[in-house]
Amino acid sequence: MGNHNINTNSSLKQSFTKFLINDLKALEQMLANNLFENNKQRIGAEQEFCLIDYSLRPKMINQEMLAALSDEHFTTELAQFNLEANLDPLTFSKKAFSELENNLISLLTKANKNAHELGAKIILTGILPTIRKADISIENMTPNPRYMQLNNAILKARDDDFKFNISGTDQLVDSHDNVLYESCNTSFQIHFQIDPNRAADYMNWAQLISAPVLASCANSPIFMGKRLWQETRIALFQQSADTRKLKSSLRKEWSRVSFGNHWEKGTALDIFQEAVARFKILLPIEIQDDSLEQLKSGTIPKLKALSLHNGTIYKWNRLCYGVTNKKPHLRIENRYIPTGPTIVDEVANAAFWTGLMNNMPADIDSLTSKMEFDSAKNNFLAAAKLGLQTQIKWMDGEMYSAKDLVLAHLLPLAKEGLEKAKIAPSDIEKYLGIIEARVNTGQSGAQWMRSNYNALLQQKVKDPLVPLTEGIYQRQKLGMPVHLWPKLEPKEGGGWQNKYREVQQIMTRDLITVSKSDSLELARNMMLWSNIHHLPVEDKKGKLIGLLTSDKLLSICGTDKVTYQTTVGEVMMTELLTATPHMLSVEAYHIMRNNEIGSLPVLDNGNLVGIVTLTDFAKLMGFFFEEMEQG
Repeated sequence: MGNHNINTNSSLKQSFTKFLINDLKALEQMLANNLFENNKQRIGAEQEFCLIDYSLRPKMINQEMLAALSDEHFTTELAQFNLEANLDPLTFSKKAFSELENNLISLLTKANKNAHELGAKIILTGILPTIRKADISIENMTPNPRYMQLNNAILKARDDDFKFNISGTDQLVDSHDNVLYESCNTSFQIHFQIDPNRAADYMNWAQLISAPVLASCANSPIFMGKRLWQETRIALFQQSADTRKLKSSLRKEWSRVSFGNHWEKGTALDIFQEAVARFKILLPIEIQDDSLEQLKSGTIPKLKALSLHNGTIYKWNRLCYGVTNKKPHLRIENRYIPTGPTIVDEVANAAFWTGLMNNMPADIDSLTSKMEFDSAKNNFLAAAKLGLQTQIKWMDGEMYSAKDLVLAHLLPLAKEGLEKAKIAPSDIEKYLGIIEARVNTGQSGAQWMRSNYNALLQQKVKDPLVPLTEGIYQRQKLGMPVHLWPKLEPKEGGGWQNKYREVQQIMTRDLITVSKSDSLELARNMMLWSNIHHLPVEDKKGKLIGLLTSDKLLSICGTDKVTYQTTVGEVMMTELLTATPHMLSVEAYHIMRNNEIGSLPVLDNGNLVGIVTLTDFAKLMGFFFEEMEQG
């Protein structure tokens, strides 16, 4: 949980810096005096989830939810359609994973009950498929000063809007004026307590195993209707919280969201010192307690300044400091595992990762001489893009498919690691068995979503994101792991009120357009070749300036008004009625009927994004008749 008591007074920065330096000095003393807990291992988790309405769209009610829940386990996230549940730490032994699953079920059942009372429900997915750009406007940021200060601090550091360019089967190219793209990422973060004297070794081992673990649990392949990476969160988070300015290509500057830049060496103190040296302070807060003074008085400090600063550096494997039962500890936070597809899948991911972490090879300190760091980094990015199709370079210098590496090498290692912790055999068999079956079948959450989304596209379902989201929600309710999920049925997703309610769900997005200087003869042929009756006219900046219709062409063809030199601009319609993506479909229909026109160009913030025609409504009649037949 982040610190929410933020004071935006910039004069606090110098004071905060003093406390930050003192925190590092206190950490150094605690390490030197062996004050850290080292005789017990714990695991923990943070469960992020989305709030959706009954039409499967984001529901902006996290403040109301938090008040209704009245439970310290829950806290807000950046956007009003997200919440996070912080689970109590568990001793890493015996039935820890069964207990983790039961705790998740208990908390999420409570959350779902409260959501239903507020006209909503919760869903577990790395990226909610039905998120639209309008959902991440600044008005939908959680009204907490910390989030607005974070937004302003990152924008100030960037001195520019956020730029997005993610390529997969499709490509997302966009820009945005706030950090809320980050809120589209939903994670299941796992914490593993480590020996503080071997922090660098554990960090390096965590980095090495990241690629195969991520490949086996990817669950975020679709964003804004685009088929991107198998785990799109990796690219999306980096580009939505990047504070780097566009400078000379000769300069090397580290990103706040990254896999890292080198193998770790030295002590935990070295790792935290680098975090302070490399990254500027974003969120200074007012701090009362000096950590050095607390140590002198026999109190273990919480190192608030260091913890807050460390929390603004979003490494996918992050070293964290904490205090439990008045004893300090160090842990590694795994941030790359996505939410979902089900609770049992998440717990299986946790068992796989912590089992591996607990079976770090004895010769891990020789890793840096066996393998270049860039190979591990490339493995990770490849796994995010390709999932189980990834080829991974391992520490023995050989290349393995992600499937072979997991099944032949890593699952046995994870099993040994869980046995070392004296995890119950029934838990080991259940949760590692889920990973084995998922990897064997190749049906991760990402692969299930992608294959079913492709099928919906081939069936020409108008808004495939709705049945896809409904399919995820309904299968989560059943509780079966994702490798057992059946294929999606096109009828899933509810009736017209979900699938065709808004213009953006029925409009044509793949547009053919002309400019006003184009030949009218060319425009006429384009309409014939493409079998379309409405041709938008754009200017050089992509703004809509007119419309050419087949009716207009018929009215002037054969007259002396038309020659081969006639341009589109001479005959196009310029007084236009338009729609917006979120306009109700029935409203768009009434506009066309009442004005006796056959189409409405669709504008989003002045930009042409689609066109809806009477033909689109005629096609919907077939869907309505089918629903009537089904009762």
